Amino acid sequence: MSMLFGAIIALGVLVTIHEFGHFWVARRCGVEVIRFSIGFGKPLVRWHDRLGTEYVIAMIPLGGYVKMLDERETDQQIPPEKLPYAFNRKSVGRRMAIVVAGPVANFILAILIFFVLALVGSKEPIPIIEKVSPESIASAAGLKPMTEILAVDDVSTQTWGDVSLQLFKRLGETGSITLRVKEDDQEKLYPLAINDWLRGVAQPDVFSGIGIKPYRPPIQILLSGVTAGGAAEKAGLKGGDVLNYFNDQPITGFQMLTDEIKKMPYQNVKIGYERNGQNYVANVRLMTMPDDSSLGYMGVELSGKMDWPETKLRHVNYSLSDSLLRSFEQTWAFSFVTLTSIKKMFTGQVSVKNLSGPISIVKVAGSSFSSGFLYFLKFLALFSISLGVLNLLPIPVLDGGHLLFYIIEWVRGHPLSDEIQGMALQLGIFLMIGVMLFAIMNDLNWL
Repeated sequence: MSMLFGAIIALGVLVTIHEFGHFWVARRCGVEVIRFSIGFGKPLVRWHDRLGTEYVIAMIPLGGYVKMLDERETDQQIPPEKLPYAFNRKSVGRRMAIVVAGPVANFILAILIFFVLALVGSKEPIPIIEKVSPESIASAAGLKPMTEILAVDDVSTQTWGDVSLQLFKRLGETGSITLRVKEDDQEKLYPLAINDWLRGVAQPDVFSGIGIKPYRPPIQILLSGVTAGGAAEKAGLKGGDVLNYFNDQPITGFQMLTDEIKKMPYQNVKIGYERNGQNYVANVRLMTMPDDSSLGYMGVELSGKMDWPETKLRHVNYSLSDSLLRSFEQTWAFSFVTLTSIKKMFTGQVSVKNLSGPISIVKVAGSSFSSGFLYFLKFLALFSISLGVLNLLPIPVLDGGHLLFYIIEWVRGHPLSDEIQGMALQLGIFLMIGVMLFAIMNDLNWL
């Protein structure tokens, strides 16, 4: 439920901001706005302002639109006195401003969010390499574990997010990625040779792609709940217990524990756990999965907790002026990565299987919503940038396609014929439906 709620909130905010950009500039360019709709389909709520504009919140929250007075709309009967307020009667420059205002509003929202996040600050893991994989790109360059990454390709990196962003820029490329690291209190440069790096890989992991593992403290496995009448409850385990050992083996993570349990249906096992600072051992007779009697089952709900050493964390925050500068830098950086990723999909450097659809968006929105307000804000900023960039692509039906028509009109001195524009719009609709179906198939394949 939180996934769906988070996605609806995210889409509602971003669509409202985007359409408000069109609406606000249209009004200031002297265009009459007939309707401002968030969502499609049957209206749930509607009202009018003093200028006669109808505001609608509709049933299907998958977009929105601003309907303006326009002679080309066959359902609009325009009195002669209102013709000066029609969209099509405005200069090409004003029409271009109205069209581009939606994506610009998305970029402005991202800038504001990044500004707030930079000003508030946060504690972030320092980008320390815990492990270098043998026979990897990093190993061949001589990179060592327990070193801090200070910069990637001369761009300073304070967090793993900074490192990840710079590495994503190099997907599918050949050449060298230069890491500046802090090793034994000295700064050293390591050029990492890449050749078609992760070219065409679906959902690439840029860290394992160069052969490094970010430092993470050992995860504590917590019992967030036990199933009534299940094996864990019968053995005396309770919610809040910290699980440390399974048959005298240290529990290193969720996967290790679940894999071991599945191997041992109907067997007796020992669980070492901690409760209120005291260590105990529970003898548990495992049951079987309700839908598969060949797999062991303990009847627990698990969650994880990491206790980060203060020496491995960095408090990242900025002054007022630096926060503003960083907000522009981050918006530009993520816009650049989004645009270059689209370009690399066309050239084959990045796999088209990385194209995400609505299911992935719902999952990520819900996950960020559950993780906390600041995480959700960052998701909104990144999603807003994606919407801004995608809407500026020169594809008919998108804002960028309309902008292209107006640029051609400005250069030629007169617009393209209605027939050519209509054919281009049909082609654009066909293309966007195809892309959306392909993205949904990607989503389904990754479920």
